[in-house]
Amino acid sequence: MPSRRHVEQPSVAIVTDSTSSLPDGAAERWGIGVVPLDVVVDGVRHVEGVDLTPGELLAAVTAGAKVSTSQPPPAAFAAAYDRAAASGAREIVSIHLSGDLSGTVRAAQLAAEASPVPVHVVDSRAVAMALGFAVLDAARFSVGPAPAEPAAAPVTGPLAAARAWWRGRGQVEPLLPTGTEVAARARAVAGSTRVWFLVDSLDHLRRGGRLSIPAAAIGIVLGLRPILTLHDGGIDVIEKVRTRRAARDRLVALAVAEVAQRPLARVAVHHLGQPELAATIASELAAATGDHLAETSVCESSAVLAAHAGPGLLAIVVADA
Repeated sequence: MPSRRHVEQPSVAIVTDSTSSLPDGAAERWGIGVVPLDVVVDGVRHVEGVDLTPGELLAAVTAGAKVSTSQPPPAAFAAAYDRAAASGAREIVSIHLSGDLSGTVRAAQLAAEASPVPVHVVDSRAVAMALGFAVLDAARFSVGPAPAEPAAAPVTGPLAAARAWWRGRGQVEPLLPTGTEVAARARAVAGSTRVWFLVDSLDHLRRGGRLSIPAAAIGIVLGLRPILTLHDGGIDVIEKVRTRRAARDRLVALAVAEVAQRPLARVAVHHLGQPELAATIASELAAATGDHLAETSVCESSAVLAAHAGPGLLAIVVADA
């Protein structure tokens, strides 16, 4: 097993899939490889983030298009692993959405068997920024805290970004973690993250097999708006609220209570075609949580998640800072 070492280039590369819904520019900044899932609209296959945006998918769903999704083939992961190895990575940590919701993890595992460098595949048991926070933490952790002494040559790219992030927290230990340690970090972050969300209708989740028929039946009860969560990699209905406004307020209240229980927290607000509402919710959370909140992100849902959740998706994710 590779040992910890002090080097000036990242030796552990991070790969994820497009359902992590990372904030704009985050993958580039931290050098994260993102393998896109496919979305099929009325029989036409699209690659998420390449030729289909969440807005375009929302328009198609609203117009009544038949939509389905598909995990990437193992070859897509193999190509990502080859690129990481060619860039100098000695190990790869590949972090993906819950295996209960998609076969993406299995495709990554198949590709890992033929990778030119060791690959640690992580089933996050999560999705969206509940996955994304684990991915970002893994990327920061993979290059280690900033060294006590500056490098002889200028350091740029993901390494520079991570070193600046660590220095801002007063960390200067120079040893880099192994892939096993980075994977463990990702699992720990994902396991401690909470997410709640609501949608206009549970029909999309039911048709896609992501929610049981008994749980989805609540959606047909007049006036009831269910609040859902991720639990052990699957989707559960946890509360029933009379109106969408009440459900939105309850969503915020749950997140505020969760942030208050943590010394310092990060929050992501996901939306589908509702950026102003998401920004308002983010502001409400910041005002209600004060010094407990270290970071707030507003992120549009990925097209794949939009395909399964349908219009009206609104989610809040809380993680440790």
